[in-house]
Amino acid sequence: MKKALQNIKPSTLDSLRSSFHNIQTSKDADDLLVHLCGINDFFGSEHDFLFFLELLEPCHIVSEDLERREFGDFQTPSILSDLVCNILLKENLIPETVVEPTFGKGSFIMSALKAFPKLKQVYGVEIYEPYCWFTKFAILELFIENPHLNKPSIFLYCKDIFGFDFSRIGKAAEKEKVLVLGNPPWVTNSELSTLNSSNLPVKSNFKSHNGFDAITGKGNFDIGEYIILMMLNSFAKQSGYMAMLAKNSVIKNLIYDLPKTTYDIYDMAALKFDAKTYFKASVEASLFKCRFGRNSLQYICKASFLNSPNLVESEFGWIGHKFVSDVALYQNSRDFDGTCPFIWRQGIKHDCSKILELKMEDGKFINGFNEELILEDDLIYGLVKSSDIQSPLITKPRKYTILTQKKIGEDTKYISEKFPHIYGYLSKNIQFFSERRSSIYKGKPLFSIFGIGEYSFKPYKVAISGLYKKPSFSLVMPFNNKPMMLDDTCYFLGFDDISEALIAVAILNSSYAQDLLRAITFTDAKRPYTKDMLMRINFFKIADHLGFKDARKLLIHLPDDILQYVTGEKWNAFFATYRKDREKEYQGSFFETVPIQQHPAFTP
Repeated sequence: MKKALQNIKPSTLDSLRSSFHNIQTSKDADDLLVHLCGINDFFGSEHDFLFFLELLEPCHIVSEDLERREFGDFQTPSILSDLVCNILLKENLIPETVVEPTFGKGSFIMSALKAFPKLKQVYGVEIYEPYCWFTKFAILELFIENPHLNKPSIFLYCKDIFGFDFSRIGKAAEKEKVLVLGNPPWVTNSELSTLNSSNLPVKSNFKSHNGFDAITGKGNFDIGEYIILMMLNSFAKQSGYMAMLAKNSVIKNLIYDLPKTTYDIYDMAALKFDAKTYFKASVEASLFKCRFGRNSLQYICKASFLNSPNLVESEFGWIGHKFVSDVALYQNSRDFDGTCPFIWRQGIKHDCSKILELKMEDGKFINGFNEELILEDDLIYGLVKSSDIQSPLITKPRKYTILTQKKIGEDTKYISEKFPHIYGYLSKNIQFFSERRSSIYKGKPLFSIFGIGEYSFKPYKVAISGLYKKPSFSLVMPFNNKPMMLDDTCYFLGFDDISEALIAVAILNSSYAQDLLRAITFTDAKRPYTKDMLMRINFFKIADHLGFKDARKLLIHLPDDILQYVTGEKWNAFFATYRKDREKEYQGSFFETVPIQQHPAFTP
C-alpha cells in the first residue's frame, strides 16, 4: 500500500485527505470508495484502513524495485493495453463484464474502464498484494480525475488464481457479454519449480502425455496456457470474447488441442506484436482473440499484426486431420504430407556437457574445464551439434563425446573393468552426474545417457538441426572408422548403405520436402523441427514427383567419390526395398493415385 500511494498524484492525495477527514471506520471508508470508484471491499480489514490513514499524512515514500520472476511477471504497459482495448472497441466487441485473471498493476483493467462505455462489472484476481493496492489506488485516481466516467461495480481479489473459483463469476455474469482480458504469466511450470515457487497449479499431467513424454519435455507446460484454458473452461459457453497476450507457442498449442476439447469458441486470431519493444523480452508473442458461445468446428486461426489487425498475413490450424502452420502454402504441399517410412531419431542426451563433450588440441582431449585428459579411444566418438549442420556434407567432427552406453539402461560396470582411465575420469566428476535434474536419470545405472541405441551406430546419417529456421539436411559420414554421433538438438535417419543415405538427402532437400516443412512447421518456435514434423514427410510421393535425374542434380555439389554411389540402379533398388511399406501406406501400389478430395486423411 505504501508504494502504491507513492505512485498517485499529489492532487489525488489532497482529494483523499479531504474525503476521509471525517471517516472513522473501514466500513464507512469502503462505502465511500464504492461511491467514488466502484471498488467493493476496498480495504477488507480495519488494520488496512488505519494504515491507509497513517499513510495519508504528508511524508515521502521511498521507491524500491521488486524481483518478480517468481510470478512470470511482464507488466503490460498502458500504451499496449489501451491499444488492445481500442482494437476490440473498433471491432464492436463491447463487453458488459470484464474478467482479468492476473491483473498485476491493473493496466488492462484501467484501459477497459476508459474504453468500454457499457461495463457493469469488473472482476480481477492477483496473487501479489502490493500490486492489488497499486491497482486499487490507480482506479481510485482515475475516477477522482474523471468523475463522469461510467462506473461499474469492481471486485478485486488478492488470491491465488489456481485456487480461485471462477464459476461464481460465470454465474453472476451469466446474462452479460463477458470479456476475458489480460496478460497471464510468461513462464513454464519447470521454471517456477526451479525457483521453488508456490505460484503453481496443482501438479497434474493435464495434457495426458504418456509417461516418457511427460518426463522428457512435453510435460513442461506454460503457466499462461494453463490459465487461458482455465478461462475457457469457465466462460467459453457464455456470450462474449477473449483477448489475452501470450507467447506464440502457447497460441499454437491452444489451436492444436482444440479438436480434443468442447470449447465453444470461434473467430480465432493471433495479432503479433513486438515483445522486445513492450516487455524487453526476446520471445515471439501475439494477442490471442476469439469469440465465445459457438463451436464452428473449423480450427483455423488467422495471423496478422496488432498495428494492422484487419490485414490477415496467414492462417494456421487444422486442415482435415493435419495441423499446419500456413494454410495457403499447404494447399500445394498436402500431397506430400503422409507417413515417413523411416523412424527419425533424436541425438544423444546426457545433460553433462562439461564432462562428456570433449575437443581435441594437439592430439589431446580437452574437457569443458580446459583440462587435458588421457582417455581410452574406444568409447570416444565424433560429435555433431546443431551449429555444425550448415554444410551439406560433414566428414569430420568439431567435438567428441564419451558414450557410456550403447543402449538405454545398459549396465555401466564394464567401464571400470575395460577402460580404467575413462572410469577414473568419470568417477572424479561424479557430482556433475548426480546434479542432473531430469527424472529420466533416476534409478538408472551410473553415468547413464539417453538417445542411444542400435540406430546411433549406423555409419551414414542424414541430419537436421531442430533449432534453426531453415530446414537444411546434411549427410554425416563416419570418422576414423566410427559412426559420428549427434547431440539432442538434432534429428537424424541412419543408414547402412551410403547410396540410401544420399537418396534420402536429395529427397529431403528437394523443393517438395522443403515446401511441405515450411507449411507445417512454426519457425518462431524454440525448436521448429521435431520428430513429429519429420515423420510426416512422405518420401515416396516426393520421389515419384522428383524422379532420379532431378534428385541427382541436387547432389552435384558433392565430391565425385561420394556422388558415384548415386545411380539409377541404386535409386530403383532403394524404392523396391520399401515396396511393401508403400503398398501398406497407400493400400495399393506405389503408383496408385488417390484424389486429394477422396483421401481419408484430408476429409474437410
